[in-house]
Amino acid sequence: MISPETLQQLVENHGSPLFIIDHDELRSNYALFKKHLPRVQAYYAVKANPDPAIVKTMFDIGASFDVASMPEFMVVHEIIKDMPVDTRQEWIWDKIIYANPIKANETLIELDKYKPLVTFDNREEIAKIKQYAPHSGLVLRMRVSNTGAMVELSSKFGAGPGEAVDLILEAVKEGLTVEGLSFHVGSQTTNFDNFVQAINLAAHIFREARERGYDKMNLLDIGGGFPAPYDDSVRPFSELARKINAELERLFPPEIEILAEPGRFMVATAGTAVSKIIGKAVRDGKLCYYVNDGVYHTFSGIIFDHCTYHMESFKKGPTQICTVFGPTCDALDVISLSEELPYNLERDDLLFSRNIGAYSGASSTVFNGFPPATVIHVNQ
Repeated sequence: MISPETLQQLVENHGSPLFIIDHDELRSNYALFKKHLPRVQAYYAVKANPDPAIVKTMFDIGASFDVASMPEFMVVHEIIKDMPVDTRQEWIWDKIIYANPIKANETLIELDKYKPLVTFDNREEIAKIKQYAPHSGLVLRMRVSNTGAMVELSSKFGAGPGEAVDLILEAVKEGLTVEGLSFHVGSQTTNFDNFVQAINLAAHIFREARERGYDKMNLLDIGGGFPAPYDDSVRPFSELARKINAELERLFPPEIEILAEPGRFMVATAGTAVSKIIGKAVRDGKLCYYVNDGVYHTFSGIIFDHCTYHMESFKKGPTQICTVFGPTCDALDVISLSEELPYNLERDDLLFSRNIGAYSGASSTVFNGFPPATVIHVNQ
C-alpha cells in the first residue's frame, strides 16, 4: 500500500488530480490468485484497466489476456509484436481469448489472421464466424446465475442450458472447432455459490456433448467476477478458491485446461486517486467539498460500475457527514452524498481514494473541458 506521505510527495512532483498505479500490488494480487487457484491460468481482463503499463506488468509475470475489442487486442499485440511471427501466432492462440460473444463482421475479419479463441452464444454468431473468421477456435459462453453480483451480465450474454449442446454441434457441423465452455457469474460476485453452480452446469454440458458424439472440448473458462476487497464485507479470496478447487477437482480431469478472466481482482487495489479541494460551501445546512476529479474522470466507476469509493483526508480533525462533488457543471458529477470527512478542510487540501484501479479511469472523458487525472506508475 502506498503511504500517505508518498501520495503527497507525488502530488508535489506532478500536481493534481493524480491516478496512481502501484505495480507491486499488481504482482501481489497475481501471486495471490495463483497461490489459491494453482490449476487456473489467469487471463487478465484488459477492460478492467487497459493501461499499457499494467498490461506489460501482467505479461511479465505470466498472465494471459481476455480482450473484448480490437483496441484491447492491439494493446496486448503491441507488447508481443517483436516475437518471431510463428512464436507470436502460437502465443496469441494460447494466451489471448476474445471474450466478447457478439462481434462485428469487421472485427472478425481482422481477428481471423491471428487464429484466436473467440466466444459465441447463438446461431447468428456461428454463421458470422464461419464466414469471416473460420480459423478461430470457439468457446461457447453459457448463461449462469449472477445472483449477488454488483454488475449483472447474464441478461446480455450466454446460451441457455437447453440449447448449449445444440449450438456446439451446429458449429461443428459448419466445420468449426469448439474448444470448450465459458461462463461469467457477474462482476464483483460475493455469492460464491454462483461459481459452484456454474461449474456443475459446465460439467453437465461437457457430459451431454460427449454422449451426443462430440468429445473434443478441452478447456473451461470460469470467467471473472472474483471480488476485490473493497471492504470487510467481502469474504477472503481463499474461501472462494477452496470452493472452486473442490468442484474442479471433482468434475474436471487434469487434461481439461482451466482458464479465468480476473480483471477487477487484479487491478482494483492497485489504484489510488488523489484530488484537491477547489471549493467549499454549505448548502441546506450540509457541508459540501468540490474537488478537481469526478465521475467523468477517475470516479467514472460510480456511474458505469455501480461502485462506491470512499474519500480520506490527509489532515485529521473532527468530522461530519458531507457531500463531495466533482469539478464539472453537471449535477450528475457527485462522488458521494454521505462522506465522513474533517469539517476544517480548506481549499488546496488533498483527499485520496484507495481501491479505485478497476473500471474507473478507463472511462475518463474530457467533458466540460476538464482533462482526466494524470496517471503515475510506481514500483514498475
